[in-house]
Amino acid sequence: MIGLIDCNNFFVSCERVFDPGIRNKPVVVFSNNDGCAVAISNEAKTLGIKRGDPFFKIKGICRAYDIRTFSGNHKLYGDMSTRVMAVLSSTVPEIEIYSIDEAFIHLDAFEENSLQDMGRSIVRKVRRQTGIPTSLGIAPTKTLAKVAARFAKKHPGYRSCCVIDSEEKRRKALELTPVKDVWGIGRRLYRTLNDHGIYTALQLADLPKESIVKLFNVTGEKTWMELNGCQCTEFEPEDSRRKQMVCSRSFGKTLNEFDDVSSAVAALTNIAGRKIRERSLCAVSLSVFLHTDGFRPDLPQYHNSAHRTLQEPTADTMTLTAVATDALRSVFKQGFAYKKAGVMINELTDSNHIQQSLFGNAADRERRQRLMATVDSINRCSIGRDTIHTGAYCHIDNFVRREKPSRLFSTRLSDIITINCNHGS
Repeated sequence: MIGLIDCNNFFVSCERVFDPGIRNKPVVVFSNNDGCAVAISNEAKTLGIKRGDPFFKIKGICRAYDIRTFSGNHKLYGDMSTRVMAVLSSTVPEIEIYSIDEAFIHLDAFEENSLQDMGRSIVRKVRRQTGIPTSLGIAPTKTLAKVAARFAKKHPGYRSCCVIDSEEKRRKALELTPVKDVWGIGRRLYRTLNDHGIYTALQLADLPKESIVKLFNVTGEKTWMELNGCQCTEFEPEDSRRKQMVCSRSFGKTLNEFDDVSSAVAALTNIAGRKIRERSLCAVSLSVFLHTDGFRPDLPQYHNSAHRTLQEPTADTMTLTAVATDALRSVFKQGFAYKKAGVMINELTDSNHIQQSLFGNAADRERRQRLMATVDSINRCSIGRDTIHTGAYCHIDNFVRREKPSRLFSTRLSDIITINCNHGS
């Protein structure tokens, strides 16, 4: 059996851990540059706010109902995610991190008749040790586990854990699940299904295989098989399976000069370098992309990207930054107002199994690896992340609009919670 644990309204829950005064009150967390709502508390949803609503559209509602609003505090959310995953790793044999707020857990080692109690115990443990409320769905396949997690989150009667362990439960759950909510069903496939009279997950699961082969690609066929209890998506506990990594940002204001865009790209490359070193990976090649604001038709539009293959695989930030800057220089054009840029590491390989260049300097390579390890160690300590970085770097937050950020309660010593212990007279 496979479990899917999903953090409830994760960004909102992270804010509530450190600010109990906003529990049971409407809360909205906005995206980069405070553009649109990306996390909404249940209380805010009842007021009509939907995910993706732009701030200008809902600011009147926020004022009228005293809705607490926050700029996205992704360092805090990332740290809280790490804590949740650490609790799961200490509780079950294997986990597969699916996103910042979701993870699949391997449950074959547990007795099936104890899964309900065990699942609720996991949910309680995560809440007790991190403060984050979660929902857990347990089923024979990943797709069915996603369906079960949806019921665990939406219906209090499940007490945060729903188990699909029989044919009767499977069919009932699929009958009550709109086909658009099935994992792997995108907008295009959803429209195709509707055109053929398919509106529920059960109707999709009950289609004969001949119809599935005619209508869908391999991915659609796998989804159909998983809805019928046949496991097609392998459990992949190793994060090193990642083959690509993308770090990108939209800017709070448009950037016109190469030095500004270059600084932003350097900051993104610093982030990418740190992330691949954390996973013991190396970059084989990378791309840099940039584009103007597509929502400003009054301005000249331009977008482009450049690809570079590294002389040898590396996780060295200085090397990656130099290559990324060179790639940016080849596509940057003066006279445009750039709104977004990004760095994509196109290929990743295990740092313990790399093909070194015949002309590389082994001694210099070893020194740079030690240097990067020292930089990461300092940046992880209480001094704070990004304390040491390359000279081309300019903090990415300089280019991002964040008018209502919360404090970095768990990652910056100066932002730690203070408690007033003075006794009244």
